[in-house]
Amino acid sequence: MTDVLTPEQRRRCMSKNKGRDTGPELKLRKQLWHEGYRYRLNYNLTGKPDITFPANKVAIFVDGSFWHGCPLHSKIPKTNTDFWKHKIEKNIQREEEVNELLRQNGWEVIRFWEHEIKADLNTCINHIKTVVKNSRMPSA
Repeated sequence: MTDVLTPEQRRRCMSKNKGRDTGPELKLRKQLWHEGYRYRLNYNLTGKPDITFPANKVAIFVDGSFWHGCPLHSKIPKTNTDFWKHKIEKNIQREEEVNELLRQNGWEVIRFWEHEIKADLNTCINHIKTVVKNSRMPSA
């Protein structure tokens, strides 16, 4: 099956996909803020975490199903299949490398799938609270 959109239409369509401030990410951030947790956005850290607690060295990523290859929900497009399969595999490999690098540098890494936040925000928030609480920097 060929693409029903022209390359220019497809480019415009794909350029509308947000890289930050997605619905699930905003939902998570708003709830954390409401519960008194103060975090940083756009923190200069490998992998560009969506939410960061620098004092606790906690980095949080909200992964979309398509771009990050969710095993439950990701579907490779029927057109240009080899390209998309390779791209998503590279994304997954890069995420594993980022996780490892951050952990080697003493960071706790939390990753949520967008569907986890949509389905059960409270569980995600509680997980973050636990990790942040347990990774508090010792006072000098």
